[in-house]
Amino acid sequence: MFTSFQEAKSFIRNHAIDMIDLKFCDLWGHWHHITLPAGRFSERLMERGVGFDGSSVGFKTVSSGDMVMIPDLDTGFVDPFSEVPMLSFLCTTVEADSRQLYPYDPRAIARRAEEYLRSTGIADLSEWGPEFEFYLFDGVSYENGMNVASYRVNSREADWHSHEMGSGYSIPRHGGYHAIPPRDKLATARTRISMALGRMGVEVKYHHHEVGGPGQCEIETPILPMLKAADTVLLGKYVTRMAALEMGLTATFMPKPLYGEAGSGMHFHQRLRLEGRNVFYDPRGYGAISDIGRHYIAGLLLHGGAVMAFTNASTNSYRRLIPGFEAPISAIYSLGNRSAAIRIPKYANDADSARFEFRPPDALCNPYLAVAAQLLAGIDGIRRQLDPTELGFGPVDEDIFSWPAEKRARIKALPTSIEEAMAALSADHDFLLAGDVFSKDVIDRWIARKLWEDREVRNRPHPYEIELYYGL
Repeated sequence: MFTSFQEAKSFIRNHAIDMIDLKFCDLWGHWHHITLPAGRFSERLMERGVGFDGSSVGFKTVSSGDMVMIPDLDTGFVDPFSEVPMLSFLCTTVEADSRQLYPYDPRAIARRAEEYLRSTGIADLSEWGPEFEFYLFDGVSYENGMNVASYRVNSREADWHSHEMGSGYSIPRHGGYHAIPPRDKLATARTRISMALGRMGVEVKYHHHEVGGPGQCEIETPILPMLKAADTVLLGKYVTRMAALEMGLTATFMPKPLYGEAGSGMHFHQRLRLEGRNVFYDPRGYGAISDIGRHYIAGLLLHGGAVMAFTNASTNSYRRLIPGFEAPISAIYSLGNRSAAIRIPKYANDADSARFEFRPPDALCNPYLAVAAQLLAGIDGIRRQLDPTELGFGPVDEDIFSWPAEKRARIKALPTSIEEAMAALSADHDFLLAGDVFSKDVIDRWIARKLWEDREVRNRPHPYEIELYYGL
């Protein structure tokens, strides 16, 4: 938004901004913030930053927790949910003493991935288009204790209300795709979310009701440069949640909040450019994809398990990745086939639009680490000139769920649990160390944290286990 401190200062003065909000992302994908009066926004602040305790957000140990956040002027936006005029910035975190970039800062990892791409000469620009799928519920409750484990959600659209006296315009299970009012009761909510994003400088391509009958929605943005796209993921989640609260709703980006209903993914469309030219485009190639694009696809699928340790980073992620729900669980690519891990859109077939999407990811990822891991896997495929067909990745233009089991078993399977994804990352991470983008320590910390989350879930009795086994 701003190219200089003076430009930002003039905006603050001309728009009577009262407060400055500084946000940063921790390693696990959570936003944190600190707010200060606008009068404290100075050139010294831009140079020295604002101190915070890195040990409280998992960055540092208690004995050496001092860190500093420095605003990135280009990320400035007026927060439409603040009751007073407030200008917000995303921040880069640095060491308190040396002012060196903190190596575990997720935005810094994404920046290093971009720099590494440029250093290879393959491309000078990486472009990404995340799709936002989420549920809007009317309410949620949950409880976990020694003697209780429960959750409940409610949706005004759900067919579980069909027996009640009302309008009669509920949406049947799996029947929400592009539903129209009066069945689509959330069109205005999505419009308000989209308009709030627009006021913050985030362009929206469109929004619509998704497959899930009880309130599943999708909002899609145009393809953006890599760091901007990752920033937009966190902005999109923030705006969706805040706008929902204002309307008396609650939003969740959980991949599988409802048993037996469609899950929510966050497909990443991606392409590379060199001096403005789309290097993934070749009109003679399958799906108009060039050899470089095919090498990239091969790398992404070859390292797919390790990549999913970052793109599908929750235990809930793998409740979505099951057969029968258009969930991509096999390492194949295809033209238009939504059961493939990589889909080439049939409509993206010219020099400007040619691209493909990686379909397994979901919005519980840390977007900076997710895009960096995908990019590094693709670069590895290009540098090694891997061929997806020789590796058995297709293309496959059939519904693999209609195949007999023995034929389907010949396709490389992607992880079906977070434990499998972490095992894949542990065994296959050298490609992430290229260009010093990731460090071995970051990878080890990530694996340890995610295996802890897995244990915390697995060690608790499940409510359905009580139903199955209580009387045996």
